[in-house]
Amino acid sequence: MREAEGRIPFRGYQTWYRDVGPEDGVALLCLHGGPGSTHNYFEPLEQLASNGRRVVVYDQLGCGESDRPDDTELWTLELFLDEVGTVRDALRLERVHLLGSSWGSMLAIEYALLRPAGLVSLTLNSPPTAAATWTAEARRLRDQLPEEVKRGLELPAGDPVREAADAEFRRRHICRLDPLPACVERGLAGRNRQVYVTLWGDSEWEATGRLRDWDVRPQLGGIDVPTLVTSGRYDECTPMLAEEAQRRIPGAEWVLFEESSHSAFVEEPKRFRSVLTEFLDRAEAA
Repeated sequence: MREAEGRIPFRGYQTWYRDVGPEDGVALLCLHGGPGSTHNYFEPLEQLASNGRRVVVYDQLGCGESDRPDDTELWTLELFLDEVGTVRDALRLERVHLLGSSWGSMLAIEYALLRPAGLVSLTLNSPPTAAATWTAEARRLRDQLPEEVKRGLELPAGDPVREAADAEFRRRHICRLDPLPACVERGLAGRNRQVYVTLWGDSEWEATGRLRDWDVRPQLGGIDVPTLVTSGRYDECTPMLAEEAQRRIPGAEWVLFEESSHSAFVEEPKRFRSVLTEFLDRAEAA
């Protein structure tokens, strides 16, 4: 199977990418979450390449294997949208399926609303559609935690007790596998908290960064490509949030993964790949 890795010049820095599978056909371009996370947890999706699907992942600027400039002024929604287009142009992805997870689905929505040429479909895993609704549901999930965990979440970032409390929230609502797969562990190690805090804030339930007023719900009716929404039963993106995204996007479908939380493509990889493949094939046929 063809595998290629490299770096793409972007605004004076370098964006790292990985490109697997055949060079022809409609590629699946994956946008990772965060903000400030990495591509690593998309590893189970690379198996689609063995069935003839080109899969492209990359680490957004500031994250993972890409350059990691120390400059809070850089981190804007506009920069990361520009990066999507730069990656497409550099790799000549003329026709593309776009898959975003969490923050990556926010990017995917914003990118789709620009009506770029060659966008064949949109897959939104655990998509926020408004900072206010996301933080409200995250607070509700937080408040269901044991008291000692909630107390730990009130401590400053970096405190070992806070780290343990964050890990418990992730175990319940981000990835429920125990132990965590190696690809998830690598992703956690490559995160950049500066990007997360600058764009979002100190925690999932308190948006104080540049995205604190983000709300794309009034624009979702303008998405005009086949769209699949996916989420997990135990997801931080609760069924209420996922259903709202599906309802507001014309013709969108929603699949709920009953054994998953925020990372269904890792937690139920075989079923996720099957659902995704069937959707992508139908989108291309249409």
